[in-house]
Amino acid sequence: MSGWPVSSGAHPPHGHPDNTAPSTQPTDKPSTASHPPSTKPDPTSTSNQNAHHESQRGQSTSHPSTPAKLASLQMKLRSALRQFPDWPTPGVLFEDVMPIFADPKLHADLIDALELHILSTFGEHRKPDVLVALEARGFLFAPTLALRLGASFVPVRKKGKLPGKTETAAYKKEYGEDLFEIQTESIKQGQKVVIVDDLIATGGSAAAAGELVRKAGGTLLEYMFLIELDFLKGREKLDAPIYALLSSQ
Repeated sequence: MSGWPVSSGAHPPHGHPDNTAPSTQPTDKPSTASHPPSTKPDPTSTSNQNAHHESQRGQSTSHPSTPAKLASLQMKLRSALRQFPDWPTPGVLFEDVMPIFADPKLHADLIDALELHILSTFGEHRKPDVLVALEARGFLFAPTLALRLGASFVPVRKKGKLPGKTETAAYKKEYGEDLFEIQTESIKQGQKVVIVDDLIATGGSAAAAGELVRKAGGTLLEYMFLIELDFLKGREKLDAPIYALLSSQ
């Protein structure tokens, strides 16, 4: 599926001091020596200061604060989603994420927004070493974000999809149970990890991914989602900070 179901009714699943001779120059000529007269400010210094202040003013105009920039990006991304009422079943409002990935500018805006959040939250020195993404829609953007952050990308997949030694964790679905796996040596002991997915609904699959990160030896910093279905209260199942770029309508 290429979007998120949202309930519209029932709830679904970044000088020379030694020179004493009289001066032959006019007394009001501006000095460019390293130590200008105390009665005359150094015009080069004043000019540089003015230029610096102008530069600062220019920067503040062209580079808004992180919260303002993030809010602007969120509005663009929210407006790009398409809604399909009563699909795939009656009572469900399905929010389609694919228009974001169909537009290169919106795709870049999405990565910018998530990078802004990561860097403003953790800083350059505490940013994650690894992004772990859940199959399958987390794979749409997590590798690009990891590349932007200089982090590793590690997938969590359904059981039987990854070769070699793996760690396994179960999670409950609407009907029955399913298993997630992660390759055992994909995360080094103590590496800082953020778990990424497109959606948090009931929180079961994200909780399983958190369990896998800890089994592999990682330190979980945060769960990060594009959208949260608030009414399903999935965050109550998670034991690390949670960030959702958008919330359900």
